[in-house]
Amino acid sequence: MLNQNPLWKTLLVLIVVFGCGLYALPNIYGEDHAVQISAGRNAQVTEQLLDQVNDELTKANIAIKRIEYANDQILVRVPDSDTQLLAREHLETALGDEYFVAMNLAPDTPEWLANLGGSPMKLGLDLRGGVHFLMEVDMNSALEKALEDAQGDFRTALREEGIRYRTVRAKENAVDIQFRDQEALDKAEFFLRNRNRDLVFDEKDDLVLEATFSEARLLEIRDYAVKQNITIIRNRVNQLGVAEPLVQKQGADRIVVQLPGIQDTAKAKEILNATATLEFRMVDQKNDIRDAMNGRVPPGSQLIDDRNGVPQLLEKRIMLTGNHIIDANSGVDEYGLPQVSISLDSDGGNKMSRNTRGNIGKPMATVFIEYKATDERDADGKLVFEKHEEVINVATIRAQLGSNFQITGIDSPQEARDLSLLLRAGALIAPIQIVEERTVGPSLGKENIELGMQAIMWGMALVLFFMLIYYKAFGIVANIALVSNVIMIVGIMSMIPGATLTLPGMAGIVLTVGMAVDANVLIFERIREEIRDGRSPQQAIHHGFDSAFSTILDANITTFIAGLILFAVGTGPIKGFSITLMIGIATSMFTAIIVTRTLVNLIWGGRRVEKLAI
Repeated sequence: MLNQNPLWKTLLVLIVVFGCGLYALPNIYGEDHAVQISAGRNAQVTEQLLDQVNDELTKANIAIKRIEYANDQILVRVPDSDTQLLAREHLETALGDEYFVAMNLAPDTPEWLANLGGSPMKLGLDLRGGVHFLMEVDMNSALEKALEDAQGDFRTALREEGIRYRTVRAKENAVDIQFRDQEALDKAEFFLRNRNRDLVFDEKDDLVLEATFSEARLLEIRDYAVKQNITIIRNRVNQLGVAEPLVQKQGADRIVVQLPGIQDTAKAKEILNATATLEFRMVDQKNDIRDAMNGRVPPGSQLIDDRNGVPQLLEKRIMLTGNHIIDANSGVDEYGLPQVSISLDSDGGNKMSRNTRGNIGKPMATVFIEYKATDERDADGKLVFEKHEEVINVATIRAQLGSNFQITGIDSPQEARDLSLLLRAGALIAPIQIVEERTVGPSLGKENIELGMQAIMWGMALVLFFMLIYYKAFGIVANIALVSNVIMIVGIMSMIPGATLTLPGMAGIVLTVGMAVDANVLIFERIREEIRDGRSPQQAIHHGFDSAFSTILDANITTFIAGLILFAVGTGPIKGFSITLMIGIATSMFTAIIVTRTLVNLIWGGRRVEKLAI
């Protein structure tokens, strides 16, 4: 008999629809207002802190639903937004500056469902509310840092090659190398040209060789500065507990940061605007630190205080910057003493190897540098940043170091953990400043959700009513497939880590509802034609599905390609629309062709049918 389902196809439909329905389920549970506590510098979130938070809120008579401790963070769930604001203010006062206390919205997914990996759809800024920042990277600082790196590389390379020079000095957009004689200059120029293909060398007066970056290298420096800052900003956003933040490049030197669900703009700005970097320098043992403290600092050295306010005399020459660190972990050495294991990229490993080869047994300092914005602005109207430096660790070099090495001489395991966190967080290539800030209130986001849901529900209701009246029993089958389609879209959007539902995305769902029904209309009209041509009901069903398949496939493939182009070239709302559109096309193809046919075969297939209700 025609139109009989193989067992595998029926099981496939059941598994796919049930699986998507299971992962769509978290969306009906909603979210809790929550206060999130994470550790700042020199602090750690422990279970003892959880007890302290609980006691503080109980003493202040602040109602809480429950307190959770996970992933080195504490999440306090409260009944409403007023209680959330009260709890945040009280905990900020009680815990001080050592901890970040931020307001957030936390999914209220049941534990059994969360253990299966279930989580609600990530909502965009326009639906959930939150903050939008446009940040600008200080490219002048990025170029200065690149020039400092080139200056250090020139010194090391010329010294290893045995070429004598007088001075190596970085100036605006170039590095000048002065030599003792013309022979040394010519030899150095030949050597450095072959070694640095991305630099342009020009011979100047007074035996000076000037090195400048090529246009391609300048473009690479700017692009790397933005990309590295994007990576570090994403790490910092994790402190705010944002499930799906948007951090992406805009233009040549700007970064867009969107934090859905975040209501504490002051704390978000504090974390994102904190610009920090790391440097490794040798401790100056040739000169007397007491002379330096009395005002006689050697030209090639610098006094920098450590965490306890004790001055350390360091060489100005930077051995390595923190942007070469790819991983850092705390642990203990063979004697049970605390240490930090560091992994560098290949370029950083080569620099560290060259710089430590002749410094075995000498102390090396790790310097933490922070750029804080002042109220002053330069001639271009950009904020002026003030530089703060602090020695966070001094350790003795035991052997020549490479891409992987350990920092020892650390006082305690806690200090080792703190140092590893600082190193692992990464170093911003250049300071950044917030040039634009927008806040979308949660009430506006809630209104957008309600209006969007109304559009989807009314659109579905009208389509379901039309199909039921016009196609009778086959309309019921189409309606079941249509509901399954929406459930699958929600389930898939919830499963995909990077998918975010925006207001245009909801428009994409409404459009998909119409397109899904369109495929059923083509199939059902084809079945009607086959019946009018005198075919039996079973033959009409069989030929109707087979004949309409190519038309449905062609129409959906062209629309999917359009959605793919929108996703590739679009940003923000356009991306949100294209994601739901492409997912909707895939699910509507599955439901219109496979689910509908499976249901039709279960009801009418494999038996004698005199008449079809279509």
